Amino acid sequence: EVPLVESGGGLVQPGGSLRLSCVASGYLFASFGMNWFRQAPGKGREWIAFISNGAVHIQYAESVKGRVTISRDNAKNTLYLQMNNLKPEDTGTYYCASHGAQPKGPGTQVTVSS
Repeated sequence: EVPLVESGGGLVQPGGSLRLSCVASGYLFASFGMNWFRQAPGKGREWIAFISNGAVHIQYAESVKGRVTISRDNAKNTLYLQMNNLKPEDTGTYYCASHGAQPKGPGTQVTVSS
């Protein structure tokens, strides 16, 4: 399991964009598929995107498809989530995790509000 730290969240108006980052500490990052999750206030955790270790396979939840792009830079041990056309329902804490593992990092808060 690879320690992960998320960043890049913030307050943005509806229709705005954010790019989240997830930095892995350790050399194993390139060996793992990776997932992004989010948790809205008062709701359960929701999976939103997956990328395989070589970025060949990518999947998105229907709730974000067409508005977000997951990517990774294995040389930098970093996972990204580009989010566009943000909506108030995208508000929540965003987490990354290696495939098959539960998120354990601090997460990064995204608030979409006018």
